[in-house]
Amino acid sequence: MSFSQIDHYEKEYADTHHDTALNVAQGVEQQPIVNPYFKRRKRSQLTTEAYVRGILAGDITTLSQAITLIESNNPDHYAQAQEIIGQCLPHAGNSVRIGITGVPGAGKSTFIEAVGGMVTALHHKLAVLAIDPSSERSGGSILGDKTRMESICHNPDVFIRPSPSAGSLGGVARKTRETIVLCEAAGFDVIFIETVGVGQSETAVHSMVDLFMLLQISGAGDELQGIKRGIMEMADLMVITKADGENIHKAELARTQFQSALRLFPMPDSGWRPQVCTCSSVDRTGLEEVWKGVEAFLEHTHNNGYFRQNRNRQNKYWMYESINEVLRHSFYHDPRIEARIDDFEKRVLDDKLSSFIAAKELLDIYFSKFK
Repeated sequence: MSFSQIDHYEKEYADTHHDTALNVAQGVEQQPIVNPYFKRRKRSQLTTEAYVRGILAGDITTLSQAITLIESNNPDHYAQAQEIIGQCLPHAGNSVRIGITGVPGAGKSTFIEAVGGMVTALHHKLAVLAIDPSSERSGGSILGDKTRMESICHNPDVFIRPSPSAGSLGGVARKTRETIVLCEAAGFDVIFIETVGVGQSETAVHSMVDLFMLLQISGAGDELQGIKRGIMEMADLMVITKADGENIHKAELARTQFQSALRLFPMPDSGWRPQVCTCSSVDRTGLEEVWKGVEAFLEHTHNNGYFRQNRNRQNKYWMYESINEVLRHSFYHDPRIEARIDDFEKRVLDDKLSSFIAAKELLDIYFSKFK
């Protein structure tokens, strides 16, 4: 029998036996992915007075929404956020602001979780503001600090707010400082600011805190070369973490070496000689010594007037930083600059124009509107 005869008989069989497996059912029509009866309800935005009232009452939801306004790039949101900050400012300032940084793997989140539990047990209210690094490629951030602080993230006296760095450290630093004002107005009297741990974030955070705490681990190489001198000079308190098990001896040795190194630095403006402590966030040992160091520093700087002096200097610094940021934003979003800047950039890359002359001509174009 030939193949053509076989095909003929198969077709004839299929035409007379419609209930066989050779027939394909019609099926049902593809259903929509989203419920067609679902109606998205747009969340109504609160008034400035409602935001301020909720923040002063300690409402976490309202506080979170207000911080979202601060972080928004929407000009309308920015304007309202500034109104909220202005009204909350008289109720702020009554906290201790502590910057926490350290090399990757030093256990910053675990340390904050351990110390945070102790701080709240002392009847303090704690706000943790974590600056999370953003991907240079995708621009996204994990924002996973809450998952790493399981024991305190559900504590009603703890507020944890991770924020993406989004590649703009200056903007994040300003927004973090504004967030501090809202947290203080909401009644949080201890503010932890956890930095990315690399780059210039330490310098930015140092300009907005009362005490700068550096976490370090032992056994990671030459202890005196383990971190840049510039960061060590900023530290008011150094903590050697993971001082447990077989690592206790290494931690104590690192403590001695760092304490000796810090004595070689000039005396800071605060008049406080930085201390070095060891602790274990897992075993909960040494945490009391760390917090006693914090209290001793605050007492020292309050008594000699440095605490208030430092706050005033920071306020002045951020006034000028805000001016610089607004001017920079105004320049780059000027329609005349946007229309010409690509051409100037191309001429600079082609060596037809020097960088300095290009900058001067662009600035002349910008400032000509004020003449």
